[in-house]
Amino acid sequence: MTEYKPNDYKSAVKPSWCPGCGDYSVLNALMGAMADLNLNPSDTTIVSGIGCSSRFPFFTSTYGFHSIHGRALPVAIGLKSTNPKTNVITVGGDGDGFSIGGNHFIHASRKNPDITYIVMDNEIYALTKGQNSPTSHEIVTKVSPYMSVEERVNPVMMALSFNTSFVARGFSGDVAQLKDLITQAISHRGFSFVHVLSPCMQYNDKITYESVKEKIRPVPDNHNLSDRIAGMQLVLEVGTYYTGVIYKQERPTLGDKLNEVKAKSQANLPVDFSIRDIVKQFS
Repeated sequence: MTEYKPNDYKSAVKPSWCPGCGDYSVLNALMGAMADLNLNPSDTTIVSGIGCSSRFPFFTSTYGFHSIHGRALPVAIGLKSTNPKTNVITVGGDGDGFSIGGNHFIHASRKNPDITYIVMDNEIYALTKGQNSPTSHEIVTKVSPYMSVEERVNPVMMALSFNTSFVARGFSGDVAQLKDLITQAISHRGFSFVHVLSPCMQYNDKITYESVKEKIRPVPDNHNLSDRIAGMQLVLEVGTYYTGVIYKQERPTLGDKLNEVKAKSQANLPVDFSIRDIVKQFS
């Protein structure tokens, strides 16, 4: 049996993010998590949307699918449904995941596919040179010269509201903790969501490593991971980012339910049947 190391998941393409970008740390944490789980690169696919963080498929030796803006989740769900043995990891950013792709987050949560979704949140559209995103808060950009006026979304609160079966938050400034969270997320049977506070050093000076460090606190040891309301109370605490696993629930996955449907439908098949008769039922 091959024992994989983090470097075994690197491709020949070198990451091209700006110096200091938090996504470097997330990539290292992900490769470390895959090594800890000894995932075979040939049995693993990384799916992404569009944005700085969505370049992961280029930088890894696994299979990759660089999809279109906001559509990474339906691609990942389709992949897992048709090839259940594949380890499916989805990556994206706050703009990709919570704006054009926000509706897919809702339905992925209710379907509970056995995939992992890692979102790097830098509170800005960085690939397009700095526009306010759904998570931006009172920032001045080229498209909002008098400051952004919309309320920002709370990704972790969204996940809890949708009853996502595994919810965690990490920080790109703490690779060790982030690797552990991603390892737990991939190991979870069901839809696992990891929200990563990932500063953009180029286009958003509102979220820096220093400012995030001042606000983060570990999830309390006595926190009940099965209590979704308790998780919401942590997430709604103003001025604090709790990092760690916030909510976890074991329940049937989309694959489990599809297998049940398949078994029931095949059990009721007649011994002899005609395609013509089946067509008549729907004509």
